[in-house]
Amino acid sequence: MSQPSPNQVLRSTLINARRETVFRYFTDSERFAAWWGAGSRIDPRPGGALLICYPGGVTASGQVQEIVPGERVVFTYGYDDVSKGIAPGGSTVKVTFADVPGGTRVTLEHLVGSPELARAHAPGWRFQLALFAKVASAEQHAGAEAIVDRWFAAWAETDATRRRALLDACATADVVFRDDFAALEGLEDLDSHIAATHVHMPGMRLARNGPLAKSQGAALVRWQALRPDGVAAGGTNFVDFAPDGRIARVAGFWGG
Repeated sequence: MSQPSPNQVLRSTLINARRETVFRYFTDSERFAAWWGAGSRIDPRPGGALLICYPGGVTASGQVQEIVPGERVVFTYGYDDVSKGIAPGGSTVKVTFADVPGGTRVTLEHLVGSPELARAHAPGWRFQLALFAKVASAEQHAGAEAIVDRWFAAWAETDATRRRALLDACATADVVFRDDFAALEGLEDLDSHIAATHVHMPGMRLARNGPLAKSQGAALVRWQALRPDGVAAGGTNFVDFAPDGRIARVAGFWGG
């Protein structure tokens, strides 16, 4: 990313979600409002109006200048209260979207009238793009509980064919798993490890223990190791999801 000019805010954020998911937050007013504030809206076409309603009653407005599906959006931006330094239409915002490992790279350029205005707006864009990443990744990973439950079902499955089908559905081909007793890379390695657990710990299975704590495409998952006569052990997994919703990395912590 190039260095910004003195009159420019330049901010880049990685969002753990597919690009088509992320871009919809500029083409759907309900999604647009989800990361700006209730009442915000956008008409996603050249010449279309946009309105941003910040918490606390501050409003900004502008007009879409360019929109290329999945690639970029350009719009004007200014406050309805002109005492805030930028009148409606008084500045330009360009947002671009690119596929990268780990999701979608969103790059924002806001060209304003002075270095002072650029410095004043940098913290706001940092916060706003964090909210954008939060809501877009939450939509992408809305099915995280089901994916995690398939993961644990695979660990409990003794039939090799059914176990591999579960793993293919919930984990990436290059999934990484690490805990006190494993340092695994890839589905083949993971599948072989699970098969070995059924040989050395027959009757043992893993199960999710409570709801997930989720943030930005990652989750904390409490689990229990169960045997026919009760709970044998427990712990917590830190799970990183791939942009398509499947599990990419797991770090397991025993105890607690």
